[in-house]
Amino acid sequence: MAKKVVATLKQPGGVKFAKVIKAVKSEKTGSYTFKEEMVPEGEVKNVLAK
Repeated sequence: MAKKVVATLKQPGGVKFAKVIKAVKSEKTGSYTFKEEMVPEGEVKNVLAK
């Protein structure tokens, strides 16, 4: 199944995606955790602004 997804993402004319990794600080412990998201390239600034 993963091969199908990768193959469809690489088709010409398709939407290009970027992997966004954000560091989020935990309120309880004060340590940082990382959240990863796959977003279209046009939405990267919107995701990071949140």
